[in-house]
Parts: sequence; C-alpha cells; structure tokens
Amino acid sequence: MKIGIFDSGLGGLVIAKAIHKMLPAYDYVYLGDTKRMPYGNRSEEAVLEFTKEGVDYLFRKENCAIVVIACNTASAKALRKLQREYLLKNFPDRKVLGVLIPAAEECVKFKNVGILATRGTVSSNTFPKEIKKLNKEIKVFQNSAPMLASLAEEGRNNLAVPFIEKYLKPLLNKKLDALVLGCTHYVIFKKEIRKIVGKKIKIVSQDEIIPRKLKKYLERHREVTRKISCTRDVKILVTDKTDMVKKLTEEWFGKTKPKLVTI
Repeated sequence: MKIGIFDSGLGGLVIAKAIHKMLPAYDYVYLGDTKRMPYGNRSEEAVLEFTKEGVDYLFRKENCAIVVIACNTASAKALRKLQREYLLKNFPDRKVLGVLIPAAEECVKFKNVGILATRGTVSSNTFPKEIKKLNKEIKVFQNSAPMLASLAEEGRNNLAVPFIEKYLKPLLNKKLDALVLGCTHYVIFKKEIRKIVGKKIKIVSQDEIIPRKLKKYLERHREVTRKISCTRDVKILVTDKTDMVKKLTEEWFGKTKPKLVTI
C-alpha cells in the first residue's frame, strides 16, 4: 500500500516534494485535479464531490493506506465529512488527513496572525475557528488571494508580484507577528512574499510543517505504517497534463524520475 497525496492542482506537489524528502523510503502516489482547479471559488458541494472522487480513486485504484489532502480549501470544506461519513462507510481501516489544522497549531505562539488563502477557505472561517480553539486571545485577520493559485499553475511568478502586494496590503496594516500561507499553491511564491513582508513576520508555510507532522503521525500509528510499502516508488497523476506539470515534476523529483500519468 502507498501514501496518497491529493490536491486541486499543482500546489500539493510542494507538499509531496517536502514529504518525500523527509520520508524517502515509502511509496507515494500524488493526484492533482489540474483539469478542475482552482477549488477556491467552488461551492462547498462541488469541493466535497471533487475531493471525494480524488480520495476514492487513491484508495480504490492506487491502494493507498493513508491520503493527505494537500489542499486547504478541501481541508476546510470536505475533510470532516470524509472522515466522519465516507471513511466510516467505505474504508474504516484507512486514514485521511488535512493540512489546515497543522498550520493552525503553529500559530499558538503568536499574537496577531494573518491568513492569506483562497476565497473558499476564507469564507469557511476554518482557520480562525481552529486557531481560537487553541488560544482565544490570538487575533486572526484574513484576506483572500483569488488569482494566485492560477498564476502558480502557470509558473507566472513575475506577474504574481503586483497581486501579492495587493492581497497582502490589508493584512500588513494589522502589525502581524505571523503570516499563514493558507493555500499550498502560495508556497511557490514564498520568496516573493518574503521580500514584501520583511524579515520580522514569521511565514507559516505548510511545506515546512506537514512532513514533520506526518512523520510523528506515522510513528504514533504503527498499524498504518506497517501497511505502507517501501520500494521508493513515486507516481504523479493529473487530470490534465500541462507544461507546468512536466516542468515541476522534473525540477522537484528529477533523480527519483516519477511516473507521470494523466487519468
């Protein structure tokens, strides 16, 4: 069995790369729904439907023991229903994890936290809810960045800068201690964001958090770990093979030479 990683597009590849670097022995399969991205502007019903389809494919067709949903919108709008209803009915012995709560847990040490995320994640209000469960005193400010996921998919880092400045402006007026990159696509713009926010604001980036959290999870849940094969195989599945898919796969997984398949 394998570790599955699902995302609305290519943003989750950043997470997959970081997980693979920390835990290289396991077998992985990544599924990016590049044909229907971005999820951030979709209804809750659509996000749930698409995410369920992706997770179901990874369990049934790719024999995954555990799936990490590397999409904040899906983690906010679909994860709990999948865990409480879909898994219990169809795969009670398997696990689905998200990326939003681990990022929220990193915010407990700060006073003023900014969330840069998709419209779907911001409207769900999940980040403020989860952060305030841990510490009610933390002030949380949100702003959506609707253009960034698409620009990330197209590799348009230079074109993204004016949009990043626009989306960050209302947050930077709040005297932030930390800024959460609340969409895995935004990690691709981490250097550009760092230049704008300066060195004093901590950037909470999920590629730095999720691998460590997953490692600890697997250490605690040996019943899951024992199922996962360790032949160092990596497969990348997409619903639409774009030029950027090929480029990022070659750049980030070069020596591993993963199989790249359109489904």
